[in-house]
Amino acid sequence: MPSSSANLWVLLGLGIAGILIMTKKLKRAVRADFGAFIERLQLLPPPQPLPPKAPHPLTGLSFAVSDVFDVEGLVTGFGNPDWSRTHEPATRTCPVVAALVDGGATCVGKTVVDDMALGVSGENKHYDTPTNPAAPARVPGGASSGAAVAVAAKLVEFSLGIDTDGGVRLPAGNCAVVGFRPSHGTVSLSGVIPVSESLDTVGWFAKDPSVLRRVGHVLLQVPYAAQRNPRTFVIADDCFQLTKVPADRSQMVTKAIEKLYGRQVLRHENLSDYIKLKVPSLKTFSVIQANGDGNSSPLRMLVNAMQVIKSYEFRKNHNEWINSINPTLDPVISAQLRETSDLSDADIEKCRTIRIELRSAMDTLLKDDGILVIPTAPGPAKLESKESHSKEYLIQATTLSSLATMSGCCQVAVPLGFHEKCPVSLSLLARHGGDRFLLDTVQSMYTCLQEQLDTASKPKVSSKAVTNEESANVAKEKGNQAFKDKQWQRAIGYYTEAIKLNSSNATYYSNRAAAYLEIGSYIQAEADCSQAIDLDKKNVKSYLRRGTAREMLGYYKEAMEDFGYALVLEPNNKRASQSLDRLRKLFQ
Repeated sequence: MPSSSANLWVLLGLGIAGILIMTKKLKRAVRADFGAFIERLQLLPPPQPLPPKAPHPLTGLSFAVSDVFDVEGLVTGFGNPDWSRTHEPATRTCPVVAALVDGGATCVGKTVVDDMALGVSGENKHYDTPTNPAAPARVPGGASSGAAVAVAAKLVEFSLGIDTDGGVRLPAGNCAVVGFRPSHGTVSLSGVIPVSESLDTVGWFAKDPSVLRRVGHVLLQVPYAAQRNPRTFVIADDCFQLTKVPADRSQMVTKAIEKLYGRQVLRHENLSDYIKLKVPSLKTFSVIQANGDGNSSPLRMLVNAMQVIKSYEFRKNHNEWINSINPTLDPVISAQLRETSDLSDADIEKCRTIRIELRSAMDTLLKDDGILVIPTAPGPAKLESKESHSKEYLIQATTLSSLATMSGCCQVAVPLGFHEKCPVSLSLLARHGGDRFLLDTVQSMYTCLQEQLDTASKPKVSSKAVTNEESANVAKEKGNQAFKDKQWQRAIGYYTEAIKLNSSNATYYSNRAAAYLEIGSYIQAEADCSQAIDLDKKNVKSYLRRGTAREMLGYYKEAMEDFGYALVLEPNNKRASQSLDRLRKLFQ
């Protein structure tokens, strides 16, 4: 009897422990914002300008900012409660955030960053780790973890992060979103807490590359230029061997490039050999390699030099505060700072020379119209694992991101499906200053890349033939779902596929026009609506959408005619009535 009682208590204890563990997991799973936000706020854009002036470029978009960006009246927390406690609220909003709000977007909150924005896993012991919507059992990636999660969870259309050694690109890859690191020095860092100013950039996330590009046009302030096609795509074969990216994904990229630009633009390169030849200062770089394994490969030495600069400049910026406050820091962060505390000025100068040589090497490799293709990162580690807290993980995770960080080039991380339940991400790089060229290229390639992914993932066609009409309807439904998910470019791709299969259906053209309106392609939207109306004279949605496109293009008389005809077809249509009344008042 006593032994049975003891067994009962053991079972009861195990049951309670299991309930507690499950409760902890459930708490993580049911957080409404996935733990992305540290503070909610609302910065509203100014009123829209009156016609004929164009509307604000970011109208209708919401965004969040990592907790390193100053917002007037709020303390910038830097991922550490001791920092928040010892600093005053910001007296002005940083120019980057202000520019986005002035551009028509609404800022809705601040998001979690790694402790003092130094980590790469996205884990923060002070504020809990944001849940990765794409792979909940894996780390979201850092330093800008919350910003990536907010976009991946569709809580905002885009977000801002800080990218020093991968702080935007790594979480973009881990969370299956698009992430952009601009060329170093092209976007203002005023009002942003520095980590390592010679490496820091403001970066941004989005689900849709068209949104990424729209944000880029506001922040980069580049003059309008005709879109250029790449003349060279350099595939870094040795970089793919450093990751678990399946071979079929690099093949998908190759097929997309061949389809869009032709086979002649493809070129394969062993990047390690190229860097070894073009960056001679790496040979004399004497800092001991990570974990003492003596690994002296060019990429390994490059990432080591990057970490040296990062730690040196971080201590230069923040050592006085750390020594005076003695804050509670994540042990991983403390270890990073200790390891490079005895570096000489000569070591730092060697690292800076490496940066100059690498910039020149990348300029030579890519010129004005070349794109480098590499994996974004090895892949996300398991949550709260020894791996994610190790020095080796830091080195492995940032090895590939060191190319853009140390050269100052621009880079965009693009999601490309899943492998073994983990997101797969590939990156495209352009030379320093090629930001608009890179954003244009990504937008042009994205739909084709997703088509390649969809084709590869489709089950084999059954023996029963499917008619073009049925296939077109399937494509339309996929487009509708993509539209619902605000993946405008993907929706356009599906609707285009439907039109190719059945060009006599007005709905397909009208739906594609709706997606074009979302990305500001008003000329294409007007053309699609006109085609839809030719096929179906009573298609009310097409008149409404063409009226909207024509209004945006400044064709107000024609827009009024479209809204008026929509009212003839549907006298109680509120949208048509309100649009027509608005335009009539403007021209009274």
